[in-house]
Amino acid sequence: QVHLVESGGGLVQPGGSLRLSCAASGILFSDNAVAWFRQAPGKQRELVAYINSGGVTHYPDSVKGRFTISRDNAKNTVYLQMNSLKPEDTAVYYCNLPSRAWGQGTQVTVST
Repeated sequence: QVHLVESGGGLVQPGGSLRLSCAASGILFSDNAVAWFRQAPGKQRELVAYINSGGVTHYPDSVKGRFTISRDNAKNTVYLQMNSLKPEDTAVYYCNLPSRAWGQGTQVTVST
């Protein structure tokens, strides 16, 4: 059974940084594409970062240049480095293994 666990969320001031982690059990991240999504109150869940098994990444314009997805195969963990955070980045962030599993989510709040 595939299980994803996110961590690293919290409260940060505008302009600050956070690094989210997604640890997997029951599957190897190195063999699969992995994505990060977010969902703000009253809004649809949206993709914020994607990495395929070959290491190719994709970001929407809203986070391009500020967010970086990476993978540590030895730890079977995927990271989302978020820099220059804005209040509009406030959301619950979810790790996703396409067509397989979702994590439980971690809250990110960007506020003074």
